Amino acid sequence: MIALVDVNNFYASCEALFEPSLVGKPLVVLSNNDGCVVARSPEAKALGIKMGDPWFQLRADAQRWGLVKRSSNYQLYADLSERVMLLLARHALGQEVYSIDECFLLPPEGTVAEQVRWARRLKATVARNVGLPVSIGIASSKTRAKIATETAKKLPATGGVVHWDQAPDGYWEKLMDQLPVTEVWGIAGRLAKRLEAMGIETVAQLRDADPVAIRHRFSVVQMRTVLELNGFPALPVEDEVATKQQILVSRSFPDPIWDPEIVGSAVAEFAQRASRRLRKEGEVTGHCTVFASTSPHRPGPTHNVSAHVRLAVPTNEPTPLVAAARAALVPKLLHGMQYMRAGILCTDLAPDGAVPVLPGVLEQPAPIGELIDAVNRRFGAGTLALGRLGAHSPTPWANRQADLSPRYTTDWDELRTVS
Repeated sequence: MIALVDVNNFYASCEALFEPSLVGKPLVVLSNNDGCVVARSPEAKALGIKMGDPWFQLRADAQRWGLVKRSSNYQLYADLSERVMLLLARHALGQEVYSIDECFLLPPEGTVAEQVRWARRLKATVARNVGLPVSIGIASSKTRAKIATETAKKLPATGGVVHWDQAPDGYWEKLMDQLPVTEVWGIAGRLAKRLEAMGIETVAQLRDADPVAIRHRFSVVQMRTVLELNGFPALPVEDEVATKQQILVSRSFPDPIWDPEIVGSAVAEFAQRASRRLRKEGEVTGHCTVFASTSPHRPGPTHNVSAHVRLAVPTNEPTPLVAAARAALVPKLLHGMQYMRAGILCTDLAPDGAVPVLPGVLEQPAPIGELIDAVNRRFGAGTLALGRLGAHSPTPWANRQADLSPRYTTDWDELRTVS
């Protein structure tokens, strides 16, 4: 059997954890620059607010609804996610972290009743030790476990735990007959439309499809989904997470940036963030693409530009990445353009130390990345950085976060105090 643990309304639950007055209120968490809704409390969902709704459309009704908004606090969410995942791993035979708020677990062997008791204890353990609510679904495959977890979320009578084999006879048949095919894990967009063109509109119809025909028409991934819906575990729990194939750091600016040098400074910051993520993953990059673009929604001329850089030596050090990014992009930018987005994409990733430096390659700058990481871990993120970015002065590309909650668990100056 496989269990899927999902933290309920993760971002919203993290906000309410340290601000109990938010419990029971309609709450939305907004994307970068306080643009669109990326998380909702149950009360906000009841108002009909959807994922992706822009805040400017909700603002007029916010006071009448009692709607509360918060800016995304990614440092808080990442820290609480790590706490939850480490805790869950201690109570299972195996774990695959699927996303920031979901993971698959291998429950202990036992009867249905014993596995349900294990899940209820696990749910209580997370609530007691971290303070976040979770839902747990248990089934013979990942795809079925996902359906069971969604059922646990939507039916309060389940107490947040659903075991596939504990449901009444005919329950899953009836449910899958009613659920649209887009409710299946990984089915959306064009794929859903292609399935609907074949007459497959519900989960039950996909389950009953010929897996071989689905493979010929689509791919082995969709064939595995059909097998999973029929209870065959075609997607095993992977204890080892696959190495990332690329790392992207980009941002939309709150206001247009006209000066190429300022856009270059923004890309320099993004390159430093990319280098930090590379070191965290124990990887180096041999190739990067830097880019900047204007907005197609603003009046005036448009300009989308990118540059590709092959690094002489694969690296995760900030100095060569920053230098390469700026040198490649800035000369291609035009004065007077309203740039609204920029970023860096690192590819050709390899484990650090796996790529030997060939003789005759130019000497590389002294490694300082780990030193910067150590200082920032001890004194707080952003304490030490290259060039102007270490001056703590506001930047034109900084996120607009008017309602950012404190970083309660990652910043000494923002710890919750008790009087």
